[in-house]
Amino acid sequence: MSPLPATIPALVRTRVRAAVRRPARLTPAETAGRALILRLVSLLLQYPDSELTAARTELTTVVAALPATPAAEHLARFTDWFAAEDPEALERHYVEMFDLRRKSSLYLTYYLHGDTRRRGLALLTLNQRYKAAGWDTDGGELPDHLPVVLEFAALVGPGGGEAPLRQHRRGLELIHQALTDADSPYRHVVAALLTLLPPPTEADRAAVAQLVAEGPPNEEVGLDPYGTYGDGEFAPPGTFVPPVPAPPTCVPPAPTSRTEGPR
Repeated sequence: MSPLPATIPALVRTRVRAAVRRPARLTPAETAGRALILRLVSLLLQYPDSELTAARTELTTVVAALPATPAAEHLARFTDWFAAEDPEALERHYVEMFDLRRKSSLYLTYYLHGDTRRRGLALLTLNQRYKAAGWDTDGGELPDHLPVVLEFAALVGPGGGEAPLRQHRRGLELIHQALTDADSPYRHVVAALLTLLPPPTEADRAAVAQLVAEGPPNEEVGLDPYGTYGDGEFAPPGTFVPPVPAPPTCVPPAPTSRTEGPR
């Protein structure tokens, strides 16, 4: 198994202070290979800034050295395009696919909970899962951002580490379908991830079809969409967050017309 080159780990946006590895029914080599795929998917789904595009040759080399698997085949198709494309075109395409299209957003809890207060609770629960495993995301992204979820899965391993991916399988299917409909090469990156997860059930397919037709759920009238998370800590990008109420103003007493003389 080819490890990532020394320069590539610096691309990872989050930092690890400690990670608890859960036992899995895989050999050490299989676990390491799975973690490498997850980490590559995490990197390739991040914004293609100058640091990431500068590492395209190394990333392509790592992917080419992977054992022959469906995931490796999908990643190779993507890196062929990624390595040949103009950096500015890569940036434009990424923004169009992931920032301007709701059906291919990389924020997973949106697909499960929509704009409801349950999403705020789901984000808090996910952040607590990371902290319980001794993992510090450094606050650079929301905890449900797919590259962050993938890094956690790669570090903690199958079982507990990949549980959030399995929980959001339907959202991942919707992202893949939207990218496929848009003929985006990023569909190969998500397809590589899906090969590592259990196959979708009929209920999963029906739920994805419903998401395509109706979109994620909306909150009932009169409810605060993020409950007690109105401070913006877990609000998704672009969400209006009410300002913190100002403290009461001390108004001096009004002057009186009577002037009191000395007593």
